[in-house]
Amino acid sequence: MRITEVANYTSMSEKAEKIILREVRERPLIMALPTGSTPEMLYSMLVEEYKRGKVNFSEVVTFNLDEYVGLSPANPNSYHYYMNERFLKHVNVSESYIPDGMAQDLEKECADYENKIKREGGIDLAILGIGGNGHIAFNEPGTSFESRTHVVKLSADTLKENSRFGEMPNRAITMGIGTLMCARKIILLASGKKKARALKMMMGAITEEVPASVLQKHSDCKIIADGEALRFF
Repeated sequence: MRITEVANYTSMSEKAEKIILREVRERPLIMALPTGSTPEMLYSMLVEEYKRGKVNFSEVVTFNLDEYVGLSPANPNSYHYYMNERFLKHVNVSESYIPDGMAQDLEKECADYENKIKREGGIDLAILGIGGNGHIAFNEPGTSFESRTHVVKLSADTLKENSRFGEMPNRAITMGIGTLMCARKIILLASGKKKARALKMMMGAITEEVPASVLQKHSDCKIIADGEALRFF
């Protein structure tokens, strides 16, 4: 695992953008993409590069890390809506997959999503954030490191973090830790002092009680974080 310290949120986004653009230009790419506030500027930068004709996403396939159970794609709090508004509708990705939180059979939806990932050949590049309790995607503390796409009950900590959006569902479909660990390359982004404790826990003992700690075992994982997020290092 490598840690790259940057000056601030903008620098973090720029650094991640350069890596993604290099990967996109070199080969067809299967990407796992996050939501939330951390990647917002990154998506804006990638869209701008596309509009300027500097990058072509036609050989890129994207998989969302997660989606809330019970939210339709038209709901502004859904991750379908987030991804379409911030990235997907502005670029020419070949195919984009997002779990269906409205599926009647959620277990089947999870299995189908996992099969889609396998059919595409697995994840080449996973972009991750980190929750305050050390979760990655929506894999909460206690999630098996072997887990595949599954339904999770969100912790009180996660629900509190997301309370700024109003009352949110307490379940989600999420890409499993085992699936993420099979990615060829992982980039974890962190900015601000609210992420400092999570990063400190992540770099401690490798335990399922801190899901992100397993990334220490990945052969090609880079953390890009600003000084505030790294203040305990």
